[in-house]
Amino acid sequence: MKALFIQVYEVYRFNLRFWKEVFVPPYEYKEVLHQCWQVGLRSLSIISLTGFITGLVFTKQSRSSLAEFGATAWLPSLMAIALLRALAPLVTALIIAGKVGSNIGAEIGSMRVTEQIDAMEVSNTNPFKYLVVSRVLASTLIVPVLAVYMGFIGLLGAYLNVLRNEQTSFAAFFEQAFIKITFLDLFVLLLKSAIYGYTIGLTGSFNGYRAEQGTVGVGRAANMSVVASMFLIFIEEVLIVTLINTYR
Repeated sequence: MKALFIQVYEVYRFNLRFWKEVFVPPYEYKEVLHQCWQVGLRSLSIISLTGFITGLVFTKQSRSSLAEFGATAWLPSLMAIALLRALAPLVTALIIAGKVGSNIGAEIGSMRVTEQIDAMEVSNTNPFKYLVVSRVLASTLIVPVLAVYMGFIGLLGAYLNVLRNEQTSFAAFFEQAFIKITFLDLFVLLLKSAIYGYTIGLTGSFNGYRAEQGTVGVGRAANMSVVASMFLIFIEEVLIVTLINTYR
C-alpha cells in the first residue's frame, strides 16, 4: 500500500512538472512537429485498416438484427453513432497505446539507462521539455485527428456493405448517417481522444523517464506504458460516458 501511494505521488509530481514546463520558454516547436509526424505516420496504415474492417464487420453483424424488424434503413445512422460516439476514439486510443505508447516508453527508457538524459542535463539542455513535453503534446494533438479519420474510414467500410445490399448512393448514405449526429457528439469525440492521447503520452514518458536496471528496465517501461495506458483509457471511457449521458 505504501508503494502504491508513493507511485501515485510520483505520477502527480510528473504531471505537475509537465504543466509547468509546457508554458515556460523555450518552446520545442520543431520537436513537437517531428513527434506529431512520427505518431501520425507510424499509425496511419493500421488505423486505416482497423477502421475500415470495424465499419464493414460491424455493419454485417448489425444487419441481421435490424432485418428482423425491417429496419435496415437505420444502418447508416446506427454506424455513425457507434463509430463517432464510441468505437473510433476508443479503438484509436488502444492502437496508439500499443504502437506509440510502448515506443515512447522504450525510447525514453533507453536514453535513461544509457545516461543520455544525464548528459543532456550536464550540457544545460532541459531533457524533460525536449523528450517528455514534446511527446505528450504530440500524442494529445494527433490522437483526435486519427480518431476522426478512423471514424470516416469506418463509415466508408459501412457504406460499401450497405451499397452491396441496398444499392444506396454515397450522398444518401452519409445524409442518413449524420441525421442523429450533433455538435456535442463531435465535441465529445475530440475531447475523449485528446484525453486518451494525453494519457498515452504521459504514461509512456513517465515509465520511460524512470526506467532503470539496463535493458530489463527498458522492456519493463515499454510493457508498463501499454498496460497502464489501456487500463486508464478504459477507466476514462467509463467516467466520460457516464458524465456525458448525465447531461445529454
